[in-house]
Amino acid sequence: MSSPLLDQVTSVKVKLGLLVAISVTVASVVAAVGAVGGVSFWLSIPVTVALALGVTQLLAVGMTSPLREMTTAARQMARGDYSGRVTATSVDEVGELARAFNRMAEDLAAVDRQRRELVANVSHELRTPLAALCAVLENLVDGVAEPDPVALRTALDQAERLSALASDLLDLARVDAGEVQLCTTQVSVAELLERAVAEARVTGRHVRYDVRVTPEDLTVPADPARLHQLVGNLLDNASRHSPAGGVVRITALDTGPGWRLEVADEGPGVPAADRDRVFERFGTLADSEGGGGTGLGLAIARWVTDLHGGTIHFVDPGPDTRGALVRVELPQEPRQPTHESIHEPRKAQESVMTTNPVDSPTPAAPAAPVAGPRAQESAIDALFGKFWPGAGLPGNVRAVLGSLAVGLLAAIVLPFRDGGIGMFVVLLAAGGVILAFSANRRSRFTQACAVLCVLLTSTVVVRDADWIVVLCILAAGVICVAGLVNGRTLPAFVLSGLALPLAGLRGLPWLGRSVRAITGLGKSAAALRTVVWSLLAVLVFSLLFASADAVFAKWAGVLVPDLDFDSIVLRSFITVAVGGVVLAATYLALNPPNVEQGRGPVRPVAHRYEWLAPVLLVDGVFLVFLAAQATVNFGGHDYLERITGLTYAEYVHQGFGQLTVATALTLLVVWAAARKAPRTTSADRAWLRGSLGLLCALTLVVVASALYRMHVYQEAYGFTQLRLLVDVFEGWLGLLVLGVIAAGITLRASWLPRAALLSGAVALLLLAAINPDAWIAQRNLDRYAETGKVDWSYLQGLSADAVPVLNTLPADVAGCALKGHKLNNDDWLEWNVGRHRAAPLVRNSSWDQVRGCEQLPGSG
Repeated sequence: MSSPLLDQVTSVKVKLGLLVAISVTVASVVAAVGAVGGVSFWLSIPVTVALALGVTQLLAVGMTSPLREMTTAARQMARGDYSGRVTATSVDEVGELARAFNRMAEDLAAVDRQRRELVANVSHELRTPLAALCAVLENLVDGVAEPDPVALRTALDQAERLSALASDLLDLARVDAGEVQLCTTQVSVAELLERAVAEARVTGRHVRYDVRVTPEDLTVPADPARLHQLVGNLLDNASRHSPAGGVVRITALDTGPGWRLEVADEGPGVPAADRDRVFERFGTLADSEGGGGTGLGLAIARWVTDLHGGTIHFVDPGPDTRGALVRVELPQEPRQPTHESIHEPRKAQESVMTTNPVDSPTPAAPAAPVAGPRAQESAIDALFGKFWPGAGLPGNVRAVLGSLAVGLLAAIVLPFRDGGIGMFVVLLAAGGVILAFSANRRSRFTQACAVLCVLLTSTVVVRDADWIVVLCILAAGVICVAGLVNGRTLPAFVLSGLALPLAGLRGLPWLGRSVRAITGLGKSAAALRTVVWSLLAVLVFSLLFASADAVFAKWAGVLVPDLDFDSIVLRSFITVAVGGVVLAATYLALNPPNVEQGRGPVRPVAHRYEWLAPVLLVDGVFLVFLAAQATVNFGGHDYLERITGLTYAEYVHQGFGQLTVATALTLLVVWAAARKAPRTTSADRAWLRGSLGLLCALTLVVVASALYRMHVYQEAYGFTQLRLLVDVFEGWLGLLVLGVIAAGITLRASWLPRAALLSGAVALLLLAAINPDAWIAQRNLDRYAETGKVDWSYLQGLSADAVPVLNTLPADVAGCALKGHKLNNDDWLEWNVGRHRAAPLVRNSSWDQVRGCEQLPGSG
């Protein structure tokens, strides 16, 4: 797409400077508007970068598209196709190069066409004398004719004719190139026609020839060889289309300013609509009676006529007369035309080359700017290469408009509201748009991911705890991307996660094609432009009148709340941010990368000890660790404190994080060893199952030890959100270990990566289902009942999900637990089950009248 703004700039250097200046200006203005409007940093930066990239892409594409088109056209020329042309609209150095390239392509196409035409001409012109020569020789061999001087002279004439034709047809190619000059002399027309008729009779066609010359001694200045060529082709054409026993009439007469040659036959004639086309190359009428010629004879006749400065055309044969009549008008003094005038008729309409054994194919369409998938290949396409091809992906207006609609919906619903129904609707709309354009939407894995995404995002309606809601939404995003890409392995899932942010860059050429497609929608594009300009006009004047008149602002606030500048800026940024993310995910759905590309079979190690020795050493370390654990369990707390100086609670807290990391690293060791271990013999498979099976079994014991340590620590110091989340994560790692054991038994683990991903999402979903804040509150209250210890400030920081549990405390204590809980009056877009259940309890509590909570027992 050319950039009209920069097309008139005459220097590439100046264009690059303007490109940088405009991009920086746009970024600065957007960042400044965001800062004035109070937009947060995490939202302002990505929107500013995205808009700057968009402006750069819009301006730069017109600078680089001619170079890409030249590359594509050069590839076509290497394959013998010279029809490609470059769109040159700019006036800078690149535009000049594009125009020079087009001129070069035209010259190469002309040279290539002349080469093919020369071969066709030679084939056509050599056929007639060869046929005549063969006929004479056959008569001599078969005894039909005696080898008298007349027969031998006829054969010699045809041989000489062949030699002359070889030279003449080479000259014909020079005529086509505008390099042949006429060798004119006075030619007796009657004598010329008699010789041509004599040669025509040798072909053996059963027709009669009637020659009339007026006056009989008519002589004209002409090139005899070229004129003989003209008459021979006309007679050949007329005899071929005449019925058996028909008459071919040849008439030559002096017309004063010139002379006229007419050749008439009694064949089916030429329809008026086709009389111009038959003089084109291969213009023979396929349905004409007696057809079968190559269609070059009349084209050659036209060239000779043009060479003499005359005209040739078919005319009506006259009333009550059937057949074709071709008329040649030649001047008294030949006026050799220029090369351009000879070729002008062919430039007007290039004929399509049909079946001919000596011809190579010629493009059917006239030269046009380069089009097709390769023509759209940009620098971004080349950057991503085979990993993420996208040059052939057509623009999709519906995808762009759908993403923009989701962005507008988010801008209307999300600002100044807590999570609830409104946010769920936005997430659901985004998922619907993305899934609608997914190339893998029929995959069962993708469908399962879609169901999990809906369930995970529904937590925003059920739970008030921000931490679990955010985790569920992030997990839904991971599951969504994995489902769109439809990967099967762990590296594929990692690449899928990287693909979403890269889709914003990878999809820029596709976005450009989509925007260009909008301009080609005709009436739909006009209607869209009308809507955009109408909304913009209404917005601008509404803002002006709202700021000028308080009554108008009040009325407008009923339909469009928050017309202040800060609100509009925030909503605009949210539109771009949410719409951009949805658009990037939609592009990922339409054109997922080849995340599995290049993953061939892994080459196992040559010797068993190369993988077995590290695994056995890890097994030994695990055994020593478990032995240390057994010593602590049997020795008791006194033994532990005497040896380490730590209490048991301090001891278990010290090691939990390390055990979790050890579990994750164990899975990595198992994965690496399973990939490199050979499995050719039963001994190989036995060692693999035994060593890795032992490691997995020991890992399960470590998982159990880590969970037990966390349980002891929670009993000692209380339950928190992070501790519960780590518990769930460690349990999920244990589940993965069980999956690895199952895969090791069958030595088939292709199902394991997807199962691990989906099980992690299900685990997080189950965590949200148990109402984690309420569960944490209940465990802490149970501990308070048993030990009298509790962290009141922590309970006060829990979400509204915990309020029903905290409200079960005695009135004076419950007031301290509920202190600080304030629930605003939600509108229906931020309605939430957790807040809805907690609202009446908070309103009926008297926490604001409670004094001395810090003196309550158990602050810690």
